[in-house]
Amino acid sequence: MVIKVFLASSSGSTAIKKKQQDVLGFLEALKIEYAQLDIASNEENRMWMRENVPGDMKPSNGIPLPPQIFNEENYCGDYETFFNAKEENSVYEFLGLTPPPGFKKVSPTEEEVQDGEEEGEYDREEEELRQLECNNISGALHDRNKKSQSVRKSLKKSQSMRRMKRLGGRRREKKQKRQRTNPPSQSSTTVQHEVSPSHPLWQSLLKTTSKTCTIVQEMSHHNPGEIVQMTEF
Repeated sequence: MVIKVFLASSSGSTAIKKKQQDVLGFLEALKIEYAQLDIASNEENRMWMRENVPGDMKPSNGIPLPPQIFNEENYCGDYETFFNAKEENSVYEFLGLTPPPGFKKVSPTEEEVQDGEEEGEYDREEEELRQLECNNISGALHDRNKKSQSVRKSLKKSQSMRRMKRLGGRRREKKQKRQRTNPPSQSSTTVQHEVSPSHPLWQSLLKTTSKTCTIVQEMSHHNPGEIVQMTEF
C-alpha cells in the first residue's frame, strides 16, 4: 500500500506550503513510502482529489485544500487530522498501516507521566538558570561595591591631602605676613650677639679690653699721675 499525498507545488500560500512540508517531512522521518500527486500541474489529480474527499471533510465552498492524504483509494484525512494523529502518536492508525516491529504506542497515562517529568525537568533547569542569574547579579553587585569603596577611600585621601595643603599654605601666609608686619629690630640682634660668647665681635671686644687693661697697668707703674689726669678728663 502506498500513501498518496495530494499537494500544490506552485501554491502562493505560505501556510499551505508549510503544511505540505510538515506532512512530507514526518513521513520521511518514519520511513513511510509515499507518492506526491501535484494538483497544480495535473488537472486529473485535482479532479480525483475533489471527488474522493468526503463531503463532511470539505469546506463550505466545496473545494478541499491541500495537503490531502490517501492510502491507495481510502481517504485518511487533511492536515488537521494528520496533525492530531501525530500529537496522539497514532499516525500508523491514521494512515491505515501496521506499525513496525518494536513500535510502542504511548498510552495517555504514560504521556501524562512523561509530560509531567519533562515539565519537572524544565522547571529544574529554569530554577538553575534563575539561580545562576541571581549569583551573577550578586557577584556583579559585590564587585561594584568593592570598586565604590575603593573610589571613596581614594576621594577621602585626596580630600585630606588638599586640606593639609590648604592649611600649610595658610600657615605660611600668616607667618610671612607677621614677618612683614613686625621685622626683627637691631636691639634684638644686638642682644643675640651679646648673648653668644662665640660671636666674632664678642671675641674682638674681649681682646681689646684685655690689651687696654694691660696698658693701664704698665702706665700705673711708671707714671701714676697721668692715670689720674686721664680719669678726671
